[in-house]
Amino acid sequence: MGPLNGFTVIELAGIGPAPMGGMMLADMGAEVIRIERANGADLKQLKDVSARGKKSVVLNLKHPEGVETLLRMVENADVLIDPYRPGVCEKLGIGPDACMARNPRLVFARMTGWGQDGPLARAAGHDINYISLTGALFATGRRNEKPVPPLNLVGDMGGGGMLLVNGVLAALLEAANSGKGQVIDVAMVDGAAQLMWMFHGFEAVGAWDASQREANLLDGAAHFYDTYECADGRYISLGSIEPQFYALLMQLAELPEADFANQHDVARWPELTEKLAAIIKQKTQAEWCELMEGTDVCFAPVLSFTEAPSHPANVARNTYIEVDGVTQPAPAPRFSRTPSSVAHGPRALGEDTAATLAAMGFAESEIHALRDAGTIG
Repeated sequence: MGPLNGFTVIELAGIGPAPMGGMMLADMGAEVIRIERANGADLKQLKDVSARGKKSVVLNLKHPEGVETLLRMVENADVLIDPYRPGVCEKLGIGPDACMARNPRLVFARMTGWGQDGPLARAAGHDINYISLTGALFATGRRNEKPVPPLNLVGDMGGGGMLLVNGVLAALLEAANSGKGQVIDVAMVDGAAQLMWMFHGFEAVGAWDASQREANLLDGAAHFYDTYECADGRYISLGSIEPQFYALLMQLAELPEADFANQHDVARWPELTEKLAAIIKQKTQAEWCELMEGTDVCFAPVLSFTEAPSHPANVARNTYIEVDGVTQPAPAPRFSRTPSSVAHGPRALGEDTAATLAAMGFAESEIHALRDAGTIG
């Protein structure tokens, strides 16, 4: 059983970071109950990885009895995840005040892009917008070319889903001491800003030019920290920053001392990148792997996410698992005594409604009445 066994999380249906956070909590052993709309998507048919381990309950929150049903469920919960824009839960009658009146220990986690207040709080947005406002997008890409979106990893997932889990766990620890819950304002723009912490420090001491892309140590400007095309059209990545790792790169790649000896001659980085690119292109990805993989060069082949599960290192660590025929990342992090696990794949829409309500103390007659009224599905 995972470290969160015994905790109950109610997750109001959303997309992106909130479901990711719920997935991680479910992996860690929490009972996560996803509240869906009757006309919501069937996540089992969609093979939605974020729905793994969760129960699916259909509840009409626009119906007064649906609101009351949710509030009764909250009495038995430790956490509620709110993925809506600011004010939506209050309008529905399930805001923090209403929920915490029923359960003062409740952790009410609010997941938004811009946060609960401020001039943009009620505006729509997506990952690309949140990372734009924090400098993360500006810094990503090649010199003299437009910024390149790093998928939706920085705003939605790293700055959103993982920040949500971090906040929930901290609030649960505090509630264990105080006996009181609290509201967590989780904003993706805040999370993206947090992820940029190191570069603010670099810039402050003159070690980073924030006005340029591909002009700094970690943004692809350095010849020893970049990706390179191989003879077969595939790619490798190098991260030979430390001098001893760079020396090994020079040795294994047989880089001419006369050209490559001065690693940190920034003015020559563009020239050295071209020369190193020509050398790397003389061998295939597999040949470079045979030569460098597992050494201190800081090397890895560039794989697609469908190739990654077959890499021997990932196979050895069981980094990926298969659930209901879908290959996906295994739960992380790893616990020595209370390991995380995936209890099951996505449930069909509303599959757990009756059983969940019964387990929370609803009488069978009440469940039938709620179903007949169209309150549950």
